[in-house]
Amino acid sequence: MKKDRLTTASGIPDAQNQHSQTAGERGPVLIQDLQLIEKLAHFNRERIPERVVHAKGFGAYGKFTVTNDITKYSCAKIFENVGKETELFARFSTVAGEKGYADTDRDPRGFAVKFYTDDGIWDLVGNNTPVFFERDPLKFPDFIHTQKRDPETGRKDPRRMWHYWSLSPENMHQLMILFSDRGLPDGFRHMNGYGSHTFSLWNKDKERFWVKFHFKTDQGIKNLMPEEAEKLAGTNPDYAGEDLFKAIEQENFPKWNVKIQVVPEEEAEQFDFNPFDLTKVWPHGKYPLIDVGVMELNRNPENYFAEVEQVAFSPNNMPPGIGASPDKMLQGRLFAYGDAHRYRLGSNYQSLPVNKSKSEVNTYQRDGKMRFDGNYGSMDNYEPNDFNGPTENNDLTEPPLKISGNVDHYNSHKGNDDYSQAGDLYRLFTEDQKDRIAQNIAASLGSSSKEVQQRMIGHFEKCDQDLGTRLTKELNDH
Repeated sequence: MKKDRLTTASGIPDAQNQHSQTAGERGPVLIQDLQLIEKLAHFNRERIPERVVHAKGFGAYGKFTVTNDITKYSCAKIFENVGKETELFARFSTVAGEKGYADTDRDPRGFAVKFYTDDGIWDLVGNNTPVFFERDPLKFPDFIHTQKRDPETGRKDPRRMWHYWSLSPENMHQLMILFSDRGLPDGFRHMNGYGSHTFSLWNKDKERFWVKFHFKTDQGIKNLMPEEAEKLAGTNPDYAGEDLFKAIEQENFPKWNVKIQVVPEEEAEQFDFNPFDLTKVWPHGKYPLIDVGVMELNRNPENYFAEVEQVAFSPNNMPPGIGASPDKMLQGRLFAYGDAHRYRLGSNYQSLPVNKSKSEVNTYQRDGKMRFDGNYGSMDNYEPNDFNGPTENNDLTEPPLKISGNVDHYNSHKGNDDYSQAGDLYRLFTEDQKDRIAQNIAASLGSSSKEVQQRMIGHFEKCDQDLGTRLTKELNDH
């Protein structure tokens, strides 16, 4: 059967829809990749008015307190003194479901923190898992489409998810987490959070370090069994939000211990896998967790819409001392998040109280929908100038990022091991946990075609033969 030619929305033939264009095989994504920009921009505008992803969430205010000196890694003011406190707002969410979905659905949980630092907003936008389904932002809209409703029936259909996953083995590590006990956290207080991406820190001497952020729950990890989650979905679909709100009202303030993994800039070249691949974790044995501080949530919002619905996180909000990396998914999100907020909330969303920096804001941006402050009054709006308008500070320039290689659409699957780390995780499970993950997968995969089932069994066997055997048995009994 002859297939139609894939094109852009302007009818231009699309030569590459699987791999973003990057500067070198491990280099950053380029904004000249017009199909990537079109896909992400269109994707951000597919739903109104709720968020496309992370639609249902709950949040709270709190503080971050530095407990360990990491100034040798970062000159960011938030880390400048042990004991320093910084106000913050955190939002937890489910990812794929709409606003009415149950908090106990099997789904990753969003874990986003807005720090009101002395040098402006720092948004750390992650999940409750250290990895993600995709490593290339060009695939993100396709992946999320599989999690949403069937365009024909308007219903969610797990067959669409498994069909996609069976053709996309880069998802295996995240699937191992999602269908394990960890896929059903008991509320938001009893789960870890992760920045997930590789970020960078740089110090006063302009030395760069690659970093991953970890938020370890002080309440201890607790997960729900499937039957508990199903019961709560029918009796209290807002279970996790209620649990968070009540804990804070009762002054049982939840806390997370903030830690980092650090890799010197040059050492990343020695990895036997791409250290900027969002489907991979860094070995803790070689790069142990370093204590940074404590996050405490201690105040509930007064108005859900104004504060939780209108809070807008964007990973490109990074004060001096904190930076991005060549992580391709992060590069895509640096554009996509701000673009989504400008579409959903308007061009002045950063002036909303929950999003506004507590340090001074001076820009030459003016006008736009819902401009509700003084719009900088009579001050002119261009730079350079000689009327004493705000000027740049070159002392805060980030150190140059070393990149190499030719610009191309590199195949991120070529030579990439999508199975070993997923298998390593599976082998950490107890026998009961291994039984449950096979049962959980079979319950969801069972409605798929035999062809898709066999493809998925093949993938899981490459992770660990034992899991493939258990899954085969469960599907045969299903």
